[in-house]
Amino acid sequence: QETIILWGETGTSLPKWFVSQFPSRHSTSRLFNDDLPSDFGLATLPESPNGPQISTPERALLEMLSEVGVTQEIDEARAIMESVRQLRSSELTSLLTSCRMIKAVRLCVNWSAELSLPWASIAREAVHEQSSSTRWVRKLKDGSNLTLKP
Repeated sequence: QETIILWGETGTSLPKWFVSQFPSRHSTSRLFNDDLPSDFGLATLPESPNGPQISTPERALLEMLSEVGVTQEIDEARAIMESVRQLRSSELTSLLTSCRMIKAVRLCVNWSAELSLPWASIAREAVHEQSSSTRWVRKLKDGSNLTLKP
């Protein structure tokens, strides 16, 4: 069973009964800049309008990419991303331009181009002006290196 990641602004411990029933962890990583409303890219399920908010596909994609090499396997993330054929361009643009995590942004832009996803040009244009000309390199949990070109 996959681990559920619950995102929040403040640190908290999940109740033991909840974690035993639903393998999960709480993350307080600040993935987006403060200028993006905290509820941007969140919605409720149509069948439970009063239920909890969940990430839209655009936000969930960047959340998943931020976990690559931490709790998310690279090959699995790329396979999941390959199946993401339709995203809303305005929401993706807002999220990419507000994303603080270089790894998530570069994986999104680079993999969408490599996989010839229909929204690849939108991703590239969204971050073109904020791109750095330097490589991003990090050692992953498994000991391998992840190198992302600008």
